[in-house]
Amino acid sequence: MTARFVSAAEMMSRVLGMPGYAFATIGHPVSSATDDELKAMARTAIEQGAKLLVKQ
Repeated sequence: MTARFVSAAEMMSRVLGMPGYAFATIGHPVSSATDDELKAMARTAIEQGAKLLVKQ
């Protein structure tokens, strides 16, 4: 999820009965990002996703 759409994702999670659903967030926009910026965003998403998967 890019930062620009976090509020929309949070609303959808509430509508779908899963308030507080956690997800990884990366910078916005993606379409104009350089290869290096995309790699950094991917690393961020992987790190956040890993933390979500092992959250106790």
